[in-house]
Amino acid sequence: MACETILERIPHRPPFLFVDELVAETETTITTRWTPPADADFFRGHYPENPILPGVLMLEMLFQSAAIWFAGRALADDESLAGTVPVLTRIAGGRFKRQVRPGEPLTAELELTEALGPARFMKARLKNEAGKLVVSCDFAVAAAPAEGSPR
Repeated sequence: MACETILERIPHRPPFLFVDELVAETETTITTRWTPPADADFFRGHYPENPILPGVLMLEMLFQSAAIWFAGRALADDESLAGTVPVLTRIAGGRFKRQVRPGEPLTAELELTEALGPARFMKARLKNEAGKLVVSCDFAVAAAPAEGSPR
């Protein structure tokens, strides 16, 4: 189950919430964790005889982690982000290195590499419990007005 901070910062909820824990956060980084539940429906249909976590859900965990970081910055000190939500605008250099099995804990490590106007460029790494790289990618999110925002 996700911690209260995560639930306060992003609108995602089960079954489409892929972050359980906010481990650490700074002005330029965030580290999160998620353990894909062994009984999740997507495992039943994604290679049912040899279930593996779909790569798109690994990426979604990274993007949700960025949204949590983004919301934290908007709350903390960046008034230009108030009343906005991060929208994914670019993905580059995605590399899948390892498979993830049901119940295998994952740690996402994201770092801000550049802020340019409303855009935030992130470097992301997803690791398994042994610290081995599972997925890496670079991506960008841009601040878009939240629904009902006066922007």
